[in-house]
Amino acid sequence: MPWMKSLAIAVALVGAASAAQAQEKVWKHGILEAKADSGIIAMVAKGGFAEKHGLKVELTQIKSGATLMKALVAGELDSVDMGAAESIVAGVRGTGVKIVGCNWPGMPQVVLAKDTIKTAADLKGHTVAISSPGSLPDLLVKGMLQAKKVPANEVKFAPQGADLDRYKSLIAGITDAAVVSNEFVPVMPKNVHVLMTASEVVPQFMRLCIATSSKAIKSKRDDLVKFVAAEMEAYRFAETHPDEAIKLAHEMTHTKPDDKRAGFIVHQAIEHKQLDPSLAIPQDRIQWMEDLFKTAGVIPKTLPVSELVDKSVRDDAAKQAGKK
Repeated sequence: MPWMKSLAIAVALVGAASAAQAQEKVWKHGILEAKADSGIIAMVAKGGFAEKHGLKVELTQIKSGATLMKALVAGELDSVDMGAAESIVAGVRGTGVKIVGCNWPGMPQVVLAKDTIKTAADLKGHTVAISSPGSLPDLLVKGMLQAKKVPANEVKFAPQGADLDRYKSLIAGITDAAVVSNEFVPVMPKNVHVLMTASEVVPQFMRLCIATSSKAIKSKRDDLVKFVAAEMEAYRFAETHPDEAIKLAHEMTHTKPDDKRAGFIVHQAIEHKQLDPSLAIPQDRIQWMEDLFKTAGVIPKTLPVSELVDKSVRDDAAKQAGKK
């Protein structure tokens, strides 16, 4: 009968759809609130690279790196794209957090300040906008102050949220300086200037790495390897297709094409070789950061770098990348 044939076709289609959904596994990945660099950072999910490896990436955006780390440790996320600094500190503190690849090791961060503040020493007694205590901006500026031989306890720090919030606090006069990404350099007013550039003051400091938990490595290792492989492909694509990364950033941040920030940070990242599509893990830089944090009193001790990273995940991912 015709209706039985139609029913059989419908059942077959539903079964095929269910099978496809079963094959595509959900991977929960956390990133900081989307800004001008999100066209690169979110490319793994928005560019279809994870799907090629059978994963459906659910992106969770959170303002603070410290809060993002708490979500990872609590098991609410499978992985996070965040500061190497926060991952190192969390690992040393025994949370089980592991770095499995560093996708944006170069530092685009700068310290912007009022034009009345000429040197790092002038920050004494003034207020610097950070994200939250223990976040990348907080750890970074303290490392920069240490490099400039300025005691951090003589500088005030004000948690002001995400990059845009910190930038606005400076422009509004709420703070005297702010740690932000360099995307604000082309749009900052004349009474604000770049006081310090992270890549010059602390060249060994790293920006972003992919971190996960020891639990995820044990229970979801195959999917983790696939995700890292997809990240490699996404970063390679973004590096060779900057216009696509800029376009995605505008979509993620709901900004118009004439907004200069995305183009600035994407081209700067590529020209200054801040990205690493191979997701290599520079262990010497991790050791340097550990030593810096111990000297600054952020962590009580250092651990062997091998206890803070898992190179095997990255190595296995490299064998899969580009083969789908």
